[in-house]
Amino acid sequence: MTVCRIARVALLAAAFGAGVLAAGLALADGGGGGSSNSNTTCQRGEVFDSRQMKCVKQQSGVLPDKDLADYAFALAKAGRYQEALDVLNLMKNPNTAVALNYRGYVTRKLGRLDEGISYYLQSVALDPQYAEVREYLGEAYVQKGDLTRAKEQLAAIRQICGTTTCDEYEHLAVVIAAPGAS
Repeated sequence: MTVCRIARVALLAAAFGAGVLAAGLALADGGGGGSSNSNTTCQRGEVFDSRQMKCVKQQSGVLPDKDLADYAFALAKAGRYQEALDVLNLMKNPNTAVALNYRGYVTRKLGRLDEGISYYLQSVALDPQYAEVREYLGEAYVQKGDLTRAKEQLAAIRQICGTTTCDEYEHLAVVIAAPGAS
């Protein structure tokens, strides 16, 4: 990846991030709307039910595991990490590649880097072809200062995607190229 391409990807990521932040702030302020649990977050103690298009009381069995996992990730992306863990804990089967990836993401963002890596590794063991978990695992390795392992994840993503232009590859490549910026 050339320096020019990395700079372009970084600029696009920054512009995209600003747009996501603005949208997230609008939703947190009650604005927006959204028709998907990945675009709507509720008050603490509630989860978004996309079938009913409203927030419902958070409790075990209130939503299918996939919806709970997706909602937990939406909370994590909004910086509501402990709430995301609480939602992941409602899942009937928390040992799926996706749920373990999201648990890894949340624990890493909470500063529990080694715990996050352990969840990522469990996710990879369940689904070695899951590019997103390899991106986040690579980011965790960059945070630890282990660029060799981060680059191994980048190579795995390239094998999974068959190219260097998939989002997961590009995102991790930018983090590896500028490890202090992540």
